[in-house]
Amino acid sequence: MEDKNRAIPGNSSKSGGGIFYKFLHGMSAGRASMESKISIFLPTSNLCNLLVLVFFCFAACPSLGRLSFNFYATSCPAAELMVSNTVRAASSNDPTIPGKLLRLLFHDCFVEGCDASVLLQGNGTERSDPANTSLGGFSVIDSAKRVLEIFCPGTVSCADIIALAARDAVAIAGGPAFQIPSGRKDGRISNSANVRPNIVDTSFTMDEMIKLFNSKGLSLDDLVTLSGAHTIGLAHCSAFSDRFQQDSKGKLRLVDTSLDITYAKELIRKCPAGGSSTSNTVSNDPETSFAFDNQYYGNLLAHKGLFQSDSILLEDGRTRKQVEEFANNEERFFRSWGESFLKLTTIEVKTDNEGEIRQSCSFTN
Repeated sequence: MEDKNRAIPGNSSKSGGGIFYKFLHGMSAGRASMESKISIFLPTSNLCNLLVLVFFCFAACPSLGRLSFNFYATSCPAAELMVSNTVRAASSNDPTIPGKLLRLLFHDCFVEGCDASVLLQGNGTERSDPANTSLGGFSVIDSAKRVLEIFCPGTVSCADIIALAARDAVAIAGGPAFQIPSGRKDGRISNSANVRPNIVDTSFTMDEMIKLFNSKGLSLDDLVTLSGAHTIGLAHCSAFSDRFQQDSKGKLRLVDTSLDITYAKELIRKCPAGGSSTSNTVSNDPETSFAFDNQYYGNLLAHKGLFQSDSILLEDGRTRKQVEEFANNEERFFRSWGESFLKLTTIEVKTDNEGEIRQSCSFTN
């Protein structure tokens, strides 16, 4: 969350309409260690628009106003660099890591807010719910936490690590790089009963998705933009088995006629047992599996959306225009991604005494 793919780039530098994305590692003057800064460089007019957006978000999103950029500048100046290096090392060994980290963030923030509640282990926790058993990336978060606890004990929350790691994963996979605020605290509550009512099911209708996103403070534009996360990552066969039906001989046949027939045959070949297979996986994006780009939207136009919840973005008149725009303009998608990702990572955050800084991400203190 592979087949034909592009290698994961070390640094992303994209040009188009004068936009450049750079990963900066700068020395922090007067400090003993380096601080990582991920910045987005835009033409002057676009930069002004971005600044206006940030100020608007601080006014419109109360949670965002409780966080701050460079939150660890004094307490742990190399915090973001440590997280970034951990994600980069893990991704170089396993190109599926970016997709796993991005999915982990979604499942964390949509349930109890962005508070690392999805990381807590134990009976009845979010992590134990069947909807979360296929999540990955936990070892990357744990690795980053171990390093941070050595150099900055009791300082950086697991909630911030998840958000920063997902942000970095996108940049490492070739997507846009930008700063996000930090200062989240780790939650103390994790209940499996809260999972299903708060995450998108791949069979959801458009109205069901809109209702859920709105409940998280996210708009219809955010829904289309954040669905672009499916440009990377893997899915188990059971996640889209509702688009097929087994005949009397146990063979699958396509029942969702909105799906490209050639693509459907390829999915059947990879998932011969349909939804009963617990180990078979396919790429969310069959064209550029490891690259964070706008190919996802091109796939939708070609009727190659893996999930029903993907295909409906093209079929519904409320979202089709945005899908077409993103398919034809990667810069526009990247800019919108930065805006929507900022909102995603500030859903119901906990600060001050509302949470804690866990010593281990898997257990409360």
